Amino acid sequence: MIHNTSRRRAGRLAALAAGLVVAAMAFAGCSGSATAPSSSAASKATDPNATIEAGISYSLSGSFDPILASGAVTVAANWHIFEGLVDLDPVTKKPVLGLAAAMPKKVDDTTYEVSIRKGAKFQNGDPVTADDVVFSFERTMDAKQSTFFASFVSFIASVTKVDDSTVQIKTKYPYSLFDQRLGVVKIVPKKLVEANAADFGAHPIGSGPYKLESAVPNEAVIFKRSADYNGPRPAKAAELKWDLLSDPAARVTAMQSGTIQAMEDVPYADVDTLKNSGVDVKTVQSFGLLFMMFNQNVKPFDDVRVRQAFFYALDMNKIIETGMLGNATAATSFLPETNPAYHKASTVYTYKPEKTKELLKEAGVSDLKITLLTTDTGWVKDVAPLVKESLDKAGIATTLDIGQSGAQYQKVDAGNYQVMLAPGDPSVFGNDADLLMNWWYGDNVWPSTRMHFSDKPEYKQLTDLLAQAQQESGDAQQKTWNKAFDLLSEQAALYPLFHRKLPTAWNSSKLVGFEPVPTTGLSFLDVGLAKK
Repeated sequence: MIHNTSRRRAGRLAALAAGLVVAAMAFAGCSGSATAPSSSAASKATDPNATIEAGISYSLSGSFDPILASGAVTVAANWHIFEGLVDLDPVTKKPVLGLAAAMPKKVDDTTYEVSIRKGAKFQNGDPVTADDVVFSFERTMDAKQSTFFASFVSFIASVTKVDDSTVQIKTKYPYSLFDQRLGVVKIVPKKLVEANAADFGAHPIGSGPYKLESAVPNEAVIFKRSADYNGPRPAKAAELKWDLLSDPAARVTAMQSGTIQAMEDVPYADVDTLKNSGVDVKTVQSFGLLFMMFNQNVKPFDDVRVRQAFFYALDMNKIIETGMLGNATAATSFLPETNPAYHKASTVYTYKPEKTKELLKEAGVSDLKITLLTTDTGWVKDVAPLVKESLDKAGIATTLDIGQSGAQYQKVDAGNYQVMLAPGDPSVFGNDADLLMNWWYGDNVWPSTRMHFSDKPEYKQLTDLLAQAQQESGDAQQKTWNKAFDLLSEQAALYPLFHRKLPTAWNSSKLVGFEPVPTTGLSFLDVGLAKK
């Protein structure tokens, strides 16, 4: 996908400029108050009949059902299709009103009442009721149905109907992140999901401002304005068309030609080219990381000294400057410094190849040979050879196995791997430390059948800390999280090499109210196309 060696790209772009683009496009904070949407109301008039067209870098796969959707495309699509009672604004990551008429009313320390906005309807015209809300919460809370998402709402004890438009939510304990976390639960029509859940995943119906019109893998995702939406963020365009352009040259060419008005995942080598052509480009620090994960069922990776040795072997300066053209920040903790809960970890890995050799010797390991499993995401492919180079120099003979993400995770889930290098960014669901840690370290497949870490005493220490922090707030919560960050850095079962910076491009003379998001994806909530 992304080829940072692309001074060679000039010729490639010229060759692809017409035919490839045409072919590719044929397819289609704080609890208690609502924060204003990310885009301030722009004075520039917008065309209500316009189509906004964007270039998306990731492939379409999986279900749109909110309790299953974890792909980059489906998650971003669901920002526009569905609503929670309270949502996180995709740009600011602050709570904003979704389906709720007002922010949750706190009855006591563990009880809240939330009313649905008057006249709210799903995109098929059916009214949104308290029964739909209760159903949506219960299916999300059920780990057998929602897998990862259940751990995000594990603090909820029950959700019950008060009347047709009001629900009561009881928590197991006072929970400081209540408003921020409600957006994990997207409200779905009970009747349609119960009738055919699989069909619902392919043809979702929500209460958001845009309705999914069509979704064709390797081509496009098309949305239409929902005539039934009566919420605070009405669609400002008649249609959204997301061209699925996994080839970076095609995205860049489409952006330069004006075929699209915005694109995600600008290749780092093309940032200046796009800026010089009059396109707006903004790079934001994200949580999105490149991690290294070890199969602790395979020796010698059950030894923490061996896992640590890998991180000390990495010349992160070279990896970031050469592989990422400087567009990443070396990890000094599980979180990047821009996260409000950041704490510099007790173990910070720097380039110390001699320490790598010492640790391996202490662990009784010599002549270590590994196959490093990694995905074919463009920027990961640029970095992987540099990681191999570092490991080779430190005496860890490394063979790269680069492949499509789904196929690589099949190997991981079958236990057929030693070490994996892969990207990840659960901040599309929320930006608080508890959610981000629970994605990889909660009671799910990652620690149990991928890392094989869940049977270790250190894992129990970690989950005890996470459980304790859930019941705390303020400084006490932060201190507990800090202990968890320290433990993650020391154990290095799955740990970041760096946190990525994300360049997004758009045409501000055409798009009104657009801002890049600090995650994968693009948001067109409160965004319109300027009238000509």
